[in-house]
Order: sequence, then C-alpha cells, then structure tokens
Amino acid sequence: MDGKIRSTTIIGIIHNGQAAIGGDGQVTLGSTIMKHNAMKIRKISGGKVLCGFAGASADAFTLMERFEDKLEQYRGNVNRAAVELAKEWRTDRYLRKLEALLAVVSPDTALIISGNGDVIEPQDKIVAIGSGGNYALAAARMLVKFSSLSAQEIVRESLGTAADICIYTNNNIVVETIENREENN
Repeated sequence: MDGKIRSTTIIGIIHNGQAAIGGDGQVTLGSTIMKHNAMKIRKISGGKVLCGFAGASADAFTLMERFEDKLEQYRGNVNRAAVELAKEWRTDRYLRKLEALLAVVSPDTALIISGNGDVIEPQDKIVAIGSGGNYALAAARMLVKFSSLSAQEIVRESLGTAADICIYTNNNIVVETIENREENN
C-alpha cells in the first residue's frame, strides 16, 4: 500500500422544501479498500443541520466538532458559524494542517467548507465533495433539471452514479434529510 488516503463522495442538496445529504461507505488506503460501511454524514445542531466530510477521518471529525461548537456559539446560524470556523482555520496552526472538507446543508443553506478555510455557497444549492464529488454533482444537476425526484432521491441516485464511475466510492449509501418546516406549514 502506498499510504495515500483516498477520499469519498458526499453530496447535499436543498430541493423542493427538503434538505438532504448523503455519502458512500468506502474507506480506501492506497489501492486497498479498508472498510465498506463507514458513516461520513451526521445530523448536528439538534437535527437542524446536516454535515458530511471527506478527507482524513480524524481531521474531519475535529473540523465537524469545531463547526458544531461554532453553531452552538452562534445559535444555529449556519453562515456565521462557517465563516467563524474559516477564520479560526486560517489563523490556528493546528487547524491549517487538517486535510478535510465539510459539506453542510440546512433547510436554507448549502455550503462547502474547504481545507483552505474557504466557505463556498453554490448558487444551485448543491454541494459535493470527495473523489466522486464531481460525478455526483453532474448527476444531481441533471436530475434537478429533468426529473421530479425529491431531494433524498436525487442524492441517492447521484451517489449511485458516482459509485458506478469512481473507484473510491461504493454503493453502501446513507442519506439523511430534514424538511423546511416553514415551507410545509
């Protein structure tokens, strides 16, 4: 094994009043699949925010914990928490060495928090990270445009497409969703 850690595939979307995020379960070290059923997505902030990670697991957990702390500190304001985490990331010597990405989705916000401390908010409210991220992103954009699928179904189908193409992504897919309570009332 060459020791190089390969990434994963995480995709999140806000679509028709539903936020969804999903990830595959494969963990790869070099050319060896080490695990098939890793859990790379979480509901955080009392189930109001969905978060997924790609990259080195320990680094990703550290970032997710810090992001959750920021969410608590800023009373669930996803954008503010992400910006404050990015500021901390850029100034903290320990954080700057972490090799991970976060995809964050709430009922009204979709963000990527990059390994450089960048906060990216895509216009189409679709976030995708990891080695199969671009495949899943392309599939999701087409499904949004040409289907009537729910956010959860789009995430599942997009991850399936990525798994068919990317050798670092498998079909052991987990999807979490949250509804936009305001739109459903």
